[in-house]
Amino acid sequence: MLVALGARAQNDFPSAVDTIKNTANEVIATLKTDKAIHNGDRQKAYALINDKVLPHFDFVRMTRLAMGKNWRLADEGQKKELVDNFRSLLVRTYASSLSQYKDQVIQVKGSENTGDDSDVIVHTAIIPSGGDTIPIDYAMEKQADGWKVYDIRVDGVSLVTNYRGEFNEQINRGGINGLIKALQDKSRLAEKK
Repeated sequence: MLVALGARAQNDFPSAVDTIKNTANEVIATLKTDKAIHNGDRQKAYALINDKVLPHFDFVRMTRLAMGKNWRLADEGQKKELVDNFRSLLVRTYASSLSQYKDQVIQVKGSENTGDDSDVIVHTAIIPSGGDTIPIDYAMEKQADGWKVYDIRVDGVSLVTNYRGEFNEQINRGGINGLIKALQDKSRLAEKK
């Protein structure tokens, strides 16, 4: 009976589509009311991302996928540094885009299974006022604590695949530690934008 209750509790979380929809709605609601983010308050943007967005991402899997075959070359300490620095870079990059929000609409179009019921792609589109629609797809995996994003495709371009080429170049030039330093440098640069 306890096993059945545990299994039921594990599945008592929103669907992948609802996870994306709820997160987008919460972020947009905050952006509409918090003028400090519009005015470039990075700390408030980071707090919003940390509270509303990051809990729905699997940064270990994202980093591992972006590293590709090089992931196994890193020791446990380097893997942790890679994940932490990749997360930091993505947070800072995302924070700078939050200040650009100008009443765009996010439309969640549905999802498709990519193999089994625990792996889906959620299709969305950002519809700006007076511009071209931007398709954004979220590759998500069902985990014990809910659906987690492990890749984002913007207009068909995978974030993970895009970074894989860059990561490989950095590793070829300076090894795993060179990649860690490059991620730290990019994160600092994104902080200044």
